[in-house]
Parts: sequence; structure tokens; C-alpha cells
Amino acid sequence: VQLVESGGGLVQAGGSLRLSCVASGSIFSIRDMGWDRQAPGKEREPVASITRGGDTDYVDSVKGRFTISRDNVNNTLYLEMNRLKPEDTARYYCVATAGLTGQNEYWGQGTQVTVFS
Repeated sequence: VQLVESGGGLVQAGGSLRLSCVASGSIFSIRDMGWDRQAPGKEREPVASITRGGDTDYVDSVKGRFTISRDNVNNTLYLEMNRLKPEDTARYYCVATAGLTGQNEYWGQGTQVTVFS
């Protein structure tokens, strides 16, 4: 499975961005997908996840501002980010689990999101 992210950029606080992640390869084996982020000097943290059936979960700090969705036909994952804050600045990574039990995990190269006040 290969994952390629896009959509990051520089945005003023309060603004919006939409991240995309296109999956290719053994896409039939993909189960859950999600977005993680890592800010400089900090641990990588899960931001949002979505099952193949569409169930979603979010870290508390983004609830009500971010929306994750997936298009299983076009093998694309999205993250709509609204009311962005400087603390959302990080590199955002697309993540996918695959295999019969989701035992395999794949990561993209990431896309940078920078929010300035």
C-alpha cells in the first residue's frame, strides 16, 4: 500500500485547509485509515481515524473543528480542518491499516500544515 498526501500549506489562524491522501497498491486489503500529526519536538499523535464502514474518532483537541472522511471508490482519505489554531501546526501523516486483522500499517510521507496568528 502506498499513501500520498497533499493539501498542506500556510494559513492564518481561523482559516481552513483540506488534506487529501490517495492510496494505491493493495487497496483491497485496507481496513482503517486515519491522520496522525507530529509537531517539532513533540511525539506523533493520532488526530482522526475512520473505519471502512465510516465510523470516526477524533482527538479531543480537534473535535468540532476537523472532519475525516473517505471515498472508498476513489481510494482517497480526506481531512477537513476548520478554525485552525497555531497549535495545529505540524506535519500530518496519512495512516492505513491493512490485512485480515489490520496487522500491517502504512504511512505516507506527510504534508506540512503551518498556522500563523
